[in-house]
Amino acid sequence: MTSDSIPSDLPLPTSNPVVTNPAPAVTNPERLVERAHRAAQILAHTNGDNRSAALKAMATALRESQDDILDANTLDLEACQDMAIPDLIKEWLKLTPERLDDSADMLDYLGNLADPLQRVMSTTYGEDQNQAYVQPMPLGVIALVYEGLPELSAIAAGLCIRTGNSLILRGGAEASYSNGAIVSALKGALEQQDLPSDCLLNLGGDEGISLKALITQDRWINLVIPYGRPSLVQRVIQQATTPVLKTGMGNCYLYWSASGKFDTVRWIIVDSHASEPDPVNAIEKVLISREVKEIMVRSLWKHLKERGFTIRLDAELAAQYPDCPFPIETEWSQPYLEKIVAFRLVNDLTEAVTWINNCSSGHADVLASESYGESRYFSQQLNSAICYINTSPRFYRSSGQGMTIALGMCNQKGHRRGRISLETFTTIKKVVLGNGTGDT
Repeated sequence: MTSDSIPSDLPLPTSNPVVTNPAPAVTNPERLVERAHRAAQILAHTNGDNRSAALKAMATALRESQDDILDANTLDLEACQDMAIPDLIKEWLKLTPERLDDSADMLDYLGNLADPLQRVMSTTYGEDQNQAYVQPMPLGVIALVYEGLPELSAIAAGLCIRTGNSLILRGGAEASYSNGAIVSALKGALEQQDLPSDCLLNLGGDEGISLKALITQDRWINLVIPYGRPSLVQRVIQQATTPVLKTGMGNCYLYWSASGKFDTVRWIIVDSHASEPDPVNAIEKVLISREVKEIMVRSLWKHLKERGFTIRLDAELAAQYPDCPFPIETEWSQPYLEKIVAFRLVNDLTEAVTWINNCSSGHADVLASESYGESRYFSQQLNSAICYINTSPRFYRSSGQGMTIALGMCNQKGHRRGRISLETFTTIKKVVLGNGTGDT
């Protein structure tokens, strides 16, 4: 069985991580999703203070259940030994006390935020003889389809509760015990705060609802977010009739201009791979100006190899340095999701931008240059969600770097683009105020 196999949901009692009689899965997808929809309608009208209290209770429950969750995670890891699970997914699966503490801290942070649904924003377009403003509102029901990374169930739940949305979780079979333990703890906290229990649902698969049956419930589900390897994301996009928020991971590019500093390039690449366990914005491809000195390029390769990176070269570079492998052409458009960096020579910035726009995953790409003109051109012409100049694109899920909580990165043009944060889970409503007569 692979991580793309239909996942299994094995609810886990918090007092005992061993599950002998899993609760039967719901077999009617429409009925289950409708329950989530009704819960979302209630949650959307819940006072912001009540949702804040629920988020803090969820954080407490996650901390108090840490031992049970780690025991459940051990069961998943042991079960994976007999499953054809890629090493990458196994790494994503391994929970630590630190990862759970970080997730609980994010829930606390969300609980301390002002209610995002109470913000009032001015509108750039008006109405004759009337006043108008824009107000955020919940999307409704959100489904998260994900691989490994059990803590995503807590983070996504926090983002949805903060924004008044219901959440349906469908994790991979490899994390069924871990996901069950986390959701059990969170649901207990929600029930203690008198929020509708159906606003957080954890689905099984072996006995119940297939992935396709879930993501074709377009009557009730307002957004599906697939999070994992490209194969999972593409599978959801191809099968879904619901709106899909496409996530991006890996295959980010760096262009090293002739004016770019060696230390800057070295730091950007290494730091971009430092976010764990899923280095979403890791630099995997580097385009080098032909004007960059050879000694600097070789020094960079040496530095990366000493830190466990594998170096790959394009055909031109490989002809000069036969001791390094070179990638086949399709690799330039595919993520490695490992500590592999491929290098390619280009003539100038224009060629680099064209190549990046055609081959990168389009969510985070970088320029290393001391030229204002190059920086301006790169920022204007790059067709990516976020453009970084002389800085690391390293992905931070928590707010420790002064940013709000982010589930991941979106690389598509549409509902939202860039960091998948609170704003991603809301839409807007325009309110027009008149005087009742049409008089000015």
